[in-house]
Amino acid sequence: MRFDARVAAKLPSGEHMTFEGFPGLRLQASASRKSWTYRYKSPIDSRMRQVKLGEWPAMSFAAAIAAWEKSRIERDSGAELSALRRKQENEANRPSPGDYTVRQLCHDYLQGYVELNRKAKGATEVARIFRAMLGPVADTRAIAVTRAQAFDFLESYRSTPVLAARLRMELGNAWRYALDAGRLPENTANWWKEVLRGQLKSKGRKIEGKYTGTQKRVLSVDELGTLIRWLPNFSLTVADALTLYLWTGTRGGEIVSMESTEIADEGDGLWWTIPKQKTKVLHNEKATDLRVPLIGRAEVIVRRRLDQAKGTVLFPSSRGVAMDQTVVQHGVYYHQPYCKIAPNHDRPRLPVTHWSAHDLRRTTRTLLATLGCPNEIAEAVLGHVQPGIIGVYNRHTYDSERREWLGQLSHRLEAIAAAYPPKK
Repeated sequence: MRFDARVAAKLPSGEHMTFEGFPGLRLQASASRKSWTYRYKSPIDSRMRQVKLGEWPAMSFAAAIAAWEKSRIERDSGAELSALRRKQENEANRPSPGDYTVRQLCHDYLQGYVELNRKAKGATEVARIFRAMLGPVADTRAIAVTRAQAFDFLESYRSTPVLAARLRMELGNAWRYALDAGRLPENTANWWKEVLRGQLKSKGRKIEGKYTGTQKRVLSVDELGTLIRWLPNFSLTVADALTLYLWTGTRGGEIVSMESTEIADEGDGLWWTIPKQKTKVLHNEKATDLRVPLIGRAEVIVRRRLDQAKGTVLFPSSRGVAMDQTVVQHGVYYHQPYCKIAPNHDRPRLPVTHWSAHDLRRTTRTLLATLGCPNEIAEAVLGHVQPGIIGVYNRHTYDSERREWLGQLSHRLEAIAAAYPPKK
């Protein structure tokens, strides 16, 4: 590929560009920046390694080529570039503890840990939280933050307890990262792990002036039957996604990012193989691709969407990329009887209230239990990694068991729908 600044500017997070004639040179996009990197085979152990050369557009394509050429020469001389660069950067960039600010500490945590270990969406959210909320303490020296300062800072966000708890968690992790990296003295207190512990709790969504609490919902059989029969009142996209929640037990993010390349007709029926990178447990070393048999209504929906797809994405947005799962969440809320959005727009109101799309995943798990599905199989269906020593030694895939029990689940859901006509 030839370098094109317009293409580079639009490069999505998590994607990269390569360039003919410059093997190993890449322009990689993360949530907050685009970096030139050199990917090479280590002369020490023959494993693939990668070093950062600079950031675009501050480093031009020509300058990146020069840095790439220098790195190739060093690599060919037998040097382990990643170790060499890490040592050079640590020596050149490590500020003295007395000058190390909260802003710098959080930037290092974001770049050195979050962007490397979380999905682009999660990394973007952490960057947004730091950008929007660090203001009062951003330029404070990290070693000088007192317990009282940490308390007052978090206390100022108590009106948004979920966001305050998230901020507290990320700052605690950022302090630990800085301590591990030697950027703070070992005796520096991590007050973020201590203050307001367990005190920043949500009261739940406020509906018609009352807090609903944070209890997790599982729909009753009566409610579930009514809802299934009512699904056609949603838009087709929302109805399809909600049906897949129930018939597969998968997560919303996995459903809306479904691609045709993940679907295959196999000897025993249609299968959807979700790449590990798309699952919530992608960083768990015991996690694998999630295999989902498509049975009953799930198979009907996926085959229809395969036939109608204009690209690989089966739940596309108006831009052709996978839609955000908030589309489903908003679609459910829009039909709740207490929704005040567009009050003059007449639309059918849900007869089953106070539930979210993710509650359907919990409902599916509960139904599997009532059918007698063994715990380890039900957990495998949901894509949960088995804990502890069991997860280390039990490597069975449960493919045939998944198909058996999701088949029973499909029959049970159809029976429930048939027995409970929708309420008028």
